[in-house]
Amino acid sequence: MADPRTTVTTLLHRHGRTYAEEAGIALTDRPGPLYQLLVLSMLLSARIRAGVAVAAAHELFAAGYRSPQAMRDASWQDRVDALGRGHYRRYDERTATMLGDGAQLCLRRWDGDLRRLHRSADGRRPALRTELTAFPGIGPTGADIYLREVQGVWPDVAPFLDRRARQEARRLRLPDTPAELAALAPGDRFPRLVSALVRVSLGAEDPDRLTAAAR
Repeated sequence: MADPRTTVTTLLHRHGRTYAEEAGIALTDRPGPLYQLLVLSMLLSARIRAGVAVAAAHELFAAGYRSPQAMRDASWQDRVDALGRGHYRRYDERTATMLGDGAQLCLRRWDGDLRRLHRSADGRRPALRTELTAFPGIGPTGADIYLREVQGVWPDVAPFLDRRARQEARRLRLPDTPAELAALAPGDRFPRLVSALVRVSLGAEDPDRLTAAAR
């Protein structure tokens, strides 16, 4: 059986890139990146391949829709077109509507700054989930995706391990409690480890092949 530390090192080396990084989001505790992560989390939570969701986020951001103001001010058709360029076609019309409505909610309730949402929840995960799921297209899965990615810049959320990552950790014979797993990948390595677990669970690599490489 592979040593857990070796397995973690292998995971980080092969798949240790957050989805925010892949989407071109330089994640910091600032209004722009936090909003961009919200958009990405909504796209990733749909029943569509993660790569397509990331590509759609790239296209939205390349079109200039990096803030709630820009997303709200874009026409519905412009949002549909950007999603289409990312091949996010199955849900493009509905998603374009939700992006506009979500941007309006972000502006109205949080003045366009999701740090206000964070402060209002006082770092409590149940409260954060409640506020996040108020956004159109963000259900429990989308909220968990957001928390999984944002824990690197909101330390009071860490260590956070969603259901999918927990199941994959168990399958790879790693600790499946957040604190124990975080001890193997402290600091900013932990969000990358959680993303790596999610990637493997989605088929990025056969788990048996990965654990064999870690021996």
